Formats: sequence, structure tokens, C-alpha cells
Amino acid sequence: MRIGELATRAGTTTRTLRYYESRGLLPARRTGNGYRTYDEHDLRLLRQIRTLQDFGFDLEETRPFVECLRAGHPEGDSCPASLAVYRRKLGELDALIGELRAVRSEVDAQLARAERARDELATDAAVPGGPEPVCELGGRTR
Repeated sequence: MRIGELATRAGTTTRTLRYYESRGLLPARRTGNGYRTYDEHDLRLLRQIRTLQDFGFDLEETRPFVECLRAGHPEGDSCPASLAVYRRKLGELDALIGELRAVRSEVDAQLARAERARDELATDAAVPGGPEPVCELGGRTR
């Protein structure tokens, strides 16, 4: 198949395919008249790349999976280099999850502090001579 058909079947653009070719991820086979030519195996490579990118892998991280498929393995993740990329990505994800948990904890603490402050203001406002309540939009509540 030619580049346009491959792009359509893979759900991408010809520009992306040329970029993958320039990065060595997609073979650069040409016919006698200079047209790029691809086959079902190339479509499989592209699907592997797209799936990994959907999971958050950057383009260079897909290389071991593509090379594994090119080497004739039935799956792109059955080679040691692919497994190492999975392990590294899981470590990165675990670190991000830890950071997000810490941020969530801080936001939760800030919310609790803000609610206590609001409740104290409401209590003080109910006391004669206490502070006048202020609307969240900045105006007085009268």
C-alpha cells in the first residue's frame, strides 16, 4: 500500500509517517518510481506505536517494541528491552502517583482550613458587634 492508504488505515497523517520514517521507526521502502510502499507488518508497527503513545510513552520509548516486532516476535513487548521500558515507565507512574497524592493531601488540608475559617467568621458574625459577613464575590451581604 502507499503512504496515504497506510495513514488512513492507521488513523494518522502522512506527515507523521514521514516523521516516523526519519526517526527510523518505519521502514523506508520505495518502488522503482520512488513511491513509498508499505505492508500489513508496517500497519502493525504503527498500531504498536500509537497504542504506546496513547498510554503516555514518548516516541523514543516505543523503539524497543518496534524493533522487537521487526525481529519477528509475535508481540512487541516480548523482548527484554521492551520489558525494561515497561518497568521504567511503571516507576515513573508510581512517582507521579506519589506526587499527586501529596498534592491532594495538601489541597484537602487547605480546604479543611478554609472551611474552619468560614465557619468561624459565620459564628463571629452572629455575635453582636462581630464582623460583617462578606460575599465571596467581594460585596457586603446586606
